[in-house]
Amino acid sequence: MVLLELLWSFVKIGFTSFGGLSMIPLISDEMLSHGWMTALEVSDIVAIAEMTPGPVGLNCATFAGIRAAGLAGAAAANLGVLLPSLTLCAAAAVFFARVKDSELVQNMMVGVRPACFGLICATVLKLGATNYSGPALPATAAIGLLDVLLLLKLRWSVPRVLAVSALLGLLLVH
Repeated sequence: MVLLELLWSFVKIGFTSFGGLSMIPLISDEMLSHGWMTALEVSDIVAIAEMTPGPVGLNCATFAGIRAAGLAGAAAANLGVLLPSLTLCAAAAVFFARVKDSELVQNMMVGVRPACFGLICATVLKLGATNYSGPALPATAAIGLLDVLLLLKLRWSVPRVLAVSALLGLLLVH
């Protein structure tokens, strides 16, 4: 039964998000509402999914599925999250080729872009409440600020910043 619930949960996520980071609030809600994970565990899988190669939504589905029901759960979650994308991409490619220059489509995209940005901002705030609290707050705040500096000012690569942050986490938090 858990496998079908995972499959259905990730089909819903796949159909109602635009992939990537916009999936995280939906994954979080599904994991928490079914009791498959805690908020801290969701935060952990997001961090791990960001560090591992591949699409973040698919990586989150893999880790969430494993946590909820082992390897079979990972397969169900991956199938669920991929089915909508594959189905919709095939249909959209045919349709979009016909209407891509339409003013209506261009106007719709004006509304969709800020919605995606809003979802990402909501996720940052939600995860921030989990990550930037408790006794490790000074260390996590310092690491977060350093990460912003390294990414935006010094233009370090994401893998390099993650490696430095992991090392700082090991050194600063005990």
